[in-house]
Amino acid sequence: MTYLFDTDRAADWLNGRADARQLVTRLLPTGIAISAVSYAEIVEGILGGRDPAREEEGFQTFLRAIPVLGIDAAIARRTGELRLDLRRRGLGVNHRALDLFVAATALEHGLTLVTRNTRHYRDVPGLTLYQDA
Repeated sequence: MTYLFDTDRAADWLNGRADARQLVTRLLPTGIAISAVSYAEIVEGILGGRDPAREEEGFQTFLRAIPVLGIDAAIARRTGELRLDLRRRGLGVNHRALDLFVAATALEHGLTLVTRNTRHYRDVPGLTLYQDA
């Protein structure tokens, strides 16, 4: 596995965005996953959407090809370390608490994060962001 899709890119695929569909097709052979955090955020969007049954069906199709990476003690610890590092550097952490769990998941698994939301991630040490997202 090489890539971790952030919530925004997974949601783009679910919403039928052509660029996201092409990106999944291009990257899937080398392995894509999503984090448990992204899973939760997507479920929230589905349940609050206009057609939850249809959206859930699309999400289940997505999940047949793309695994969900859980949060374990190593990821939780890495998240705490990232939060402390960013706070010590005078950078905000509370507004992106969930994003830091996603970043820690990518770091612990050695994955490149695929996101359009680069501003929440660009200052995370050691994190590699996919450049064509």
